[in-house]
Amino acid sequence: MTQEPMTGGCQCGAVRYRVRGELTWPHICHCRMCQKASGNYFMPLANAQKNEFEVTRGQIAWFNSTDVTRRGFCRDCGTPLIFETTKAKHLNITLGSLDRPADIRPSEQFGYEAKMPWFAELDGLAGQPTDDAAQDDPEHFERIRKTNRQHPDHDTKEWPPRQH
Repeated sequence: MTQEPMTGGCQCGAVRYRVRGELTWPHICHCRMCQKASGNYFMPLANAQKNEFEVTRGQIAWFNSTDVTRRGFCRDCGTPLIFETTKAKHLNITLGSLDRPADIRPSEQFGYEAKMPWFAELDGLAGQPTDDAAQDDPEHFERIRKTNRQHPDHDTKEWPPRQH
């Protein structure tokens, strides 16, 4: 059976990529380096073989985190896309940059020593769908909708679309 390639990219659409083959070791990394690189409490990642990964639009910018690791991101919008150990045969894709992130369920946590101690309490927090907030300030959310520059969750022939 042939697996359909997975696609993804940055928020603004300047960088798009495709992965042929299986993503392995889907995990959530809590290490302090991933926290800083993502500006978040953790970073969901999965391995892709380097020879099965291709950039289909734009160019990935790089930051050398150490002498042997680097982070790939979009130069235009800053979206984190890749964590790479330079001598490895695989790289780590950020799961949130996939077009269908829900398709890849993490199976492990890494860097557990830096995990936020209160994560178990998150399900007890009050929650609200985005649409409910839009009802509180419809003009604000309509302006966001009309000026949204986020690339859709699928490949496009060109981006941004031409204004007619």
